[in-house]
Amino acid sequence: MTFPNGFLWGASTAAHQVEGNNVSSDWWLREHGHAPSPSPIESPSGDAADSYHRYPEDMRMLADAGLTSYRFSIEWARIEPEKGCVSLAQLDHYRRMVDTARDLGLTPMVTLHHFTNPAWFAREVGWHSPRAVDLFGRFTETALPVLTDVELVCTINEPNMVAIMANSEERDAFLSGGLPSGHPVVTENLIGAHRVSSSILRSAGKQAGWSVATQAYQAEPGFEGAAAEHGRSREDVFLDAAAGDDWIGIQAYTRTKIGADGPVPIPAGAERTLTGWEYYPGALEFGIRRSWERNGVPVYVTENGIATADDARRIDYTAGALEGVERALADGIDVRGYLHWSALDNYEWGSFRPTFGLIGWDPETFERSPKPSLAWLGGVARRNALR
Repeated sequence: MTFPNGFLWGASTAAHQVEGNNVSSDWWLREHGHAPSPSPIESPSGDAADSYHRYPEDMRMLADAGLTSYRFSIEWARIEPEKGCVSLAQLDHYRRMVDTARDLGLTPMVTLHHFTNPAWFAREVGWHSPRAVDLFGRFTETALPVLTDVELVCTINEPNMVAIMANSEERDAFLSGGLPSGHPVVTENLIGAHRVSSSILRSAGKQAGWSVATQAYQAEPGFEGAAAEHGRSREDVFLDAAAGDDWIGIQAYTRTKIGADGPVPIPAGAERTLTGWEYYPGALEFGIRRSWERNGVPVYVTENGIATADDARRIDYTAGALEGVERALADGIDVRGYLHWSALDNYEWGSFRPTFGLIGWDPETFERSPKPSLAWLGGVARRNALR
């Protein structure tokens, strides 16, 4: 089948994971032992992929391959390194990124918050405080000059994961391989911040949404109630909060089966990715359908991919995921784009070993190396069809 006219084909990144030297953020402090970390840090981000300086090359590779969109985040910690101190130079930097994308024929999708916070925000406020709502609204207003020619703006990336990671009372469960429930106060504040930010963005003529990490919670026979309860604070409340938004981003990688005692271990013989997740392309279709059932909001796939050193498996996985998108479209679900995770191999929150990228790079010279999967996805984009 052919995908709808205007369907966006692209790839995504997050500022902290590719830019490098984001020294004013809370994650930089965690990486260097100056703040508590929710998980062991194997290595700091350092220069990362140096995309702060090399973004024109990165964007050009996407455009030359045939992709039509690039999703990237702007870094609050760079724009407002200290409370009330706004860097005009950093606003101009991100403005140039938008202009570069436009000049290359890439539709920019800009994310305002992708996991990292300014160190001052984490130290003085944090998402546990209701003050976070107004501060994020103020940051949204500050960022408006960057967004002049941007239509699609994501307020907060994976708020459900932000709320989960904030639940320190259950962090041991996370470290042992499970996902704790979302912290209720943080959840409330994230939803409040999203709504304030969305209102500001819509007043400026933008289409606002946020992206949710869907886990494809699948019940073992007889445990449908347990699966529904498990997904309630970890996913559903964030999908439901998107009702009335201009769009929602769905981000899917794997599935979680739920039995009598909660998550069921991945079978010993199942294929796993470099993150230890089960290889399961069907997770994307599951997430799209789950969201559509709960809120009926148009969907962009804002992240989907696989951490692997075998690029042929990346292509196979992506093809399987896109077959699910085809089925969703055939059933009348309004899916408007697919943005692969990730454009570049990047810093995966503690390690560079899980490689998600369509583009690799040399850690010493930063020389870019497009993978066959980039050309393959670009071919899909040029045809606007999987085959």
